[in-house]
Amino acid sequence: MTLTHSTHNTRRDVLRLAAAAIASGPLLGQAQSAWPAKPVTVVVPFPAGGGTDAFARPLSAQFAKLTGKQLIIDNRGGAGGTVGASIAAKAQPDGYTLFMGAVHHAIAPSMYPRLDYDLEKDFVPLALLANVPQVLVVNPRLVPGDFKAFLAQVRKNPGRMNYGSAGSGTSHHLAGELFKMQTQTFITHIPYRGAGPALSDLIAGNVDMMFDGLGSSAAHIKGGRIKALMVSGAKRNPAFPDVPCAAELGLPDYTVSTWYGLWAPKGTPADVQARIVEDMRRAAATDELKASWANNGAEFGNLTPPQFGSFVSAEVKRWASVVKASGAKLD
Repeated sequence: MTLTHSTHNTRRDVLRLAAAAIASGPLLGQAQSAWPAKPVTVVVPFPAGGGTDAFARPLSAQFAKLTGKQLIIDNRGGAGGTVGASIAAKAQPDGYTLFMGAVHHAIAPSMYPRLDYDLEKDFVPLALLANVPQVLVVNPRLVPGDFKAFLAQVRKNPGRMNYGSAGSGTSHHLAGELFKMQTQTFITHIPYRGAGPALSDLIAGNVDMMFDGLGSSAAHIKGGRIKALMVSGAKRNPAFPDVPCAAELGLPDYTVSTWYGLWAPKGTPADVQARIVEDMRRAAATDELKASWANNGAEFGNLTPPQFGSFVSAEVKRWASVVKASGAKLD
């Protein structure tokens, strides 16, 4: 059979295309796993200036240095952090939208019965980024003296003193309710749309106190704008060695920590998840991030993704029992 010129050309084109397909196969696969190939957005479900923000921004700076790509902070506050969580849960699961939540999101299922997302089903747990104790902070002009004087003032004026929180159903709110239960006192709850606005009002003297995470309060304590009366738990925090712990002050069971974690939407490819976790660990190992965490009284949560998932499940159950015992309601 004699091949025409046209047939030669067709065959040559097919062979060329086949060779190109073979050559490009591994490259396409590499491109899919070469995360990040573009800027990554992390949804922070609170306004700027809060605890989540205090850890997300230093992390963003180190991520950019290590990967050459931006980690864009997208602040989406509202409803105790659940608005931002809902947005992140519906994001494309390609590794380019992540969610930085906190202990508040383990509390939310017990406080918000109609959530349109499920923290444990709609997200993939990646990393426990930071763990910090809760701290009782006051406006020193409104609440002078030490913890003993403060407690006497609260007991003498039931309901007249108030505490700000990052919103109903947040750890700030539940920490206050737990404190009231254990001290048999009554303090009025004032919810805000995030720890940043609540702290601003505390500094301005519009609220008396907050039960805050050290991450957002640390700089203000050091600057003298607010005063720390107590850190939760059984030991003092190395970043604030002069602040007594709850156990010293007669509250051995007052243990509240504010933790911050990273999730990806369910369906994010496993290889991308692994790369995200590795890059976050690299960032956490830098001297800059170690110093930032230490200044905020925080520890990096060195858990594997499955361990972090188990930790979150345990926290959901723990806070459900606190909500039930305290009778905490949405304000």
